[in-house]
Formats: sequence, structure tokens, C-alpha cells
Amino acid sequence: MWAIIGGSGFENFDGIREIEDLDRLTPFGEASSGLRRIEFGGKEVIFLSRHGRHHELLPGEVNYRANIFALKRLGVKKIISVSAVGSLRKELPPGDLVVASQYIDRTKGIRAHTFLGDGLVGHVSLAKPTWSGAAEVIRKMVPKFDFKIHFDKTYVCIEGPYFSTKAESNSFRGMGADIIGMTNFPEFALAREAGICYVPCCFVTDYDCWDDEIEHVTLQLVLETMRLNNKKAVRLISELLKANPAEDAASREGGLKNSLMTDVATVEPTKRAWLETLMS
Repeated sequence: MWAIIGGSGFENFDGIREIEDLDRLTPFGEASSGLRRIEFGGKEVIFLSRHGRHHELLPGEVNYRANIFALKRLGVKKIISVSAVGSLRKELPPGDLVVASQYIDRTKGIRAHTFLGDGLVGHVSLAKPTWSGAAEVIRKMVPKFDFKIHFDKTYVCIEGPYFSTKAESNSFRGMGADIIGMTNFPEFALAREAGICYVPCCFVTDYDCWDDEIEHVTLQLVLETMRLNNKKAVRLISELLKANPAEDAASREGGLKNSLMTDVATVEPTKRAWLETLMS
């Protein structure tokens, strides 16, 4: 089963048919509103609006654990994450797509970012945090699209809701980041813990504020570019669903299923029930 997580500007897509709303309640609280089963390009998939159906959640307010758990419980094995990002490089202009392969976390530590803790100990590798097989399939699709797609780039995730200062923007460039966003962490890490393949499709909406000679981020610029990027995302997702790349062993086997140090038999029954769901 596939899931699409839609971020800012991607709360809805043209051409989808809603089948049913789904249960949002999880052991970690409620998943974002708008969790539903849909038909997209002739395929039945799960759709989750990251910020809620009406864009009511700040990046730091999204219940990432509930979102990923809800998808895992529904049998999701592959996630296409669609989000809006700012560019930290002149060669990544607004309107382009970046398929990120690495991350830098610069959130403030206030987000619940792991299923571990409170009696559960484990260590999951994030050395290769994304679904490389899907990225390679997209790479082969490049000639089909009339927009540019970039690969092997690094996403720095900030807390928000503010856009960064110029000093911060330049420091992120110095750290090797190529794009900047507010939502992929801890989403990608939780997907790894749950053993779900995760491919991030990051559409550039603006230049961040690192260069005074380039028109940089404003909400008005972001909203207009979002509208255009939404149509590109529909085409990309349709092609990726048709191609249906194989699951990635690093994602499938690299989660809690094989990375938990605590003996499951010692875990109290209620916690064990959701843990076994994540390890399935």
C-alpha cells in the first residue's frame, strides 16, 4: 500500500477521488485531519494532509508519530512525501523539484521524534535515510517532465514558523545544506523506525534569504509558486505510482524490527501491541 503525505500547497490534488475518511486516533494521539483513502491515477492509496485538511497545524504542531503510526497500521509500505522548500543554492530555482537524499536536523528538540523511550531502547541507522530505489526510478523519468529535477541534495529542517535570518541561512549553506524546510524531520526518521520506505519530493517555492541580490522568501511568492508546483506533483506522483519501484531493504529491515535492544517479552501488554504493529 502506498501513502502520499501532502505538505503546504499539496493538501489536495486535482483528479483524485475520495473513497473514505479513516480513523485518526492512535496510541500517540490523533493523526492530522484529512487522513483518507483515495483513488489516484487508477490506484487506491492513502492520503494524509500533513498540516491538516484546512492547513491548521504549524510545522512544530504536526503529530508526526501519530501520522506515521496511522499509516503503518493501515498497511502502508511506501510513502511519497511532497513538500514545499526554500533554496539555498542559486542552481536550485523556484519551480524545480529536489529529491533529497540527506538531512540535517535544526529543530529545537520540542517535537516528539521517536517511538523509543519510556522503557524502549533501540538505535536505528539514518546513514541513508531515504528510499534510494524510488529516487533512481525518478531519475530515469526525468525526460518525461518539463521541469528540472535534482538529486543527491541535503535538506536542513528548521523549527519554524519563522523563515530563517540571513546569518542562519548562510550558516546552513556552510553546513552543506541545499534546501530548507520545516517538516521532513522527524517524519523521515519515524518512517525508518516503522520500516516504511520514504521518498521526499521537495518542490522549491523560493530562494531563502542568503543573497541580497536574489528576490528571497515572502509568503506571497511561496503561495503563487505552490499553485504551479501542485500540478507538477500530480504528474510526478502518477508516474511513480505506475512505475511502482520495489521496496528498499534498508528501509524495510532497518527499523525497529531489527534495531530494538529491549526484550519485547518484558514490555507491558498495551505498549507491546503498538510496538508489534511498528515491527511488523
